[in-house]
Amino acid sequence: MADLRVLIVDDQDLVRAGFSVILQSEPGITVVGEARNGEEAVARVLELRPDVVCMDVQMPVMDGLEAARRIAVQAPGTGVLILTTFDRDDYLFDALTAGASGFLLKNSTPEKLIEAVQIIGRGDALLAPDVTRRVIERCAGRSAIPSTASPALDDLSGREREVLGLLARGMSNSEIAHTLYVGEATVKSHVSKVLQKLGLRDRVHAVVFAYENGIVARN
Repeated sequence: MADLRVLIVDDQDLVRAGFSVILQSEPGITVVGEARNGEEAVARVLELRPDVVCMDVQMPVMDGLEAARRIAVQAPGTGVLILTTFDRDDYLFDALTAGASGFLLKNSTPEKLIEAVQIIGRGDALLAPDVTRRVIERCAGRSAIPSTASPALDDLSGREREVLGLLARGMSNSEIAHTLYVGEATVKSHVSKVLQKLGLRDRVHAVVFAYENGIVARN
């Protein structure tokens, strides 16, 4: 199996060097390049086609959120892991809605960074319980709920809509399976169909979509 190809984006040289040392120490991960700002990051992604981009939020020229939006459109096969020192809900929610597949604080352990890259590299999303909770709190705290939900919801079966609601509550596949009295393989199939029908990248964006469309409130 080919190594995961990673691009590191941060405006601080020492930070990039530190992340590179950590990731290169793990068998199966190769750092293929670096960038100092979001504009460079987009160009390097198109040039190198990495599997994962580890990207800071606050950078000159173009910040990480705008870069994540552009990468999601121009290189949808590349996962973006947002890394920041700022434990703020606006960064968290903006990062996820920008198209990032995960969010990690820079003071996390090296093991957490490696695990996050591996998770996103295999096409999953980094949906840790604390991140899920804060996305839910941010969305649920909004006063405005759309009067009409996305037409894409009409394509979901009753069971798929139910699975979406449970996803939005931060449940894992095993927890959903236990709740619905079905096997995990069945849940995985339902989740895949939900993502496909709604045109969503991963579970993270299913949570955001569900709350933006009032799914939990209506269930």
